[in-house]
Amino acid sequence: MTIIITVVVIAVVVILILWGISVQNKLVKADELSKNALRQINVQQMSRYDAIKALVKLTREYSAHESDTLKGVIEARKVTSSASPTVEDIQRNEQNLRAITAQISAVAEQYPDLKANQVYLQTMNDIKGYEENVRLSRMTFNDTVTKFNNLARMFPGSIIAGMLGFPPKEYLAEDTSKADFPDF
Repeated sequence: MTIIITVVVIAVVVILILWGISVQNKLVKADELSKNALRQINVQQMSRYDAIKALVKLTREYSAHESDTLKGVIEARKVTSSASPTVEDIQRNEQNLRAITAQISAVAEQYPDLKANQVYLQTMNDIKGYEENVRLSRMTFNDTVTKFNNLARMFPGSIIAGMLGFPPKEYLAEDTSKADFPDF
C-alpha cells in the first residue's frame, strides 16, 4: 500500500513540476512577444525620425533660420533608440516626434514652394506611413501585453508568475492628442 501511495505522490509531484514548467514557458514566450512588439514600435519611430531628418535637410534649402530651429528642436528631442526600450521611452519618443512634425509643418506653411516639392511630399507620405505602422505596432504591443497579463494574473498561472518574478506589464497609454476632435 505504501508503494502505491509513494507512486501516486511521485506522479502528482511530477505532474505539478511539468505543469509549472509549461506555465513558465508560456510566460517566457508571452514576455518575449511583448518585448519584441515594443522594439518594433521603436524601429518604426526611428524610421520616422530618419524621414524627419531628411525633411530638415530639405528645409535647409528654403530657409537657414527655420532649418537651424528645426535642427535644434530635433537635437533637443532626439528619439531614443534602445535594444530594450521601455514603455516610457516609446511614449516620450512619440511626443517628441509629434512636436518635430508639427514644427516642420509650420515651416512648410511659410514656404509654399517647399510644400509643392516632390521630395517633401514623398517624405511626408513616408512619415504618414511610419505613423500608421507605429499605430499598428502599438495595437500589437497592447494585444501581447493583454495575453501576457492574462497568463501572469489568472489563477493558477499567477502562482508561477509570482514565484518566478513575472509582474504584470504596463500598457501603452492612449494617444489623447487625437481625442479632441470637433463635434459634428
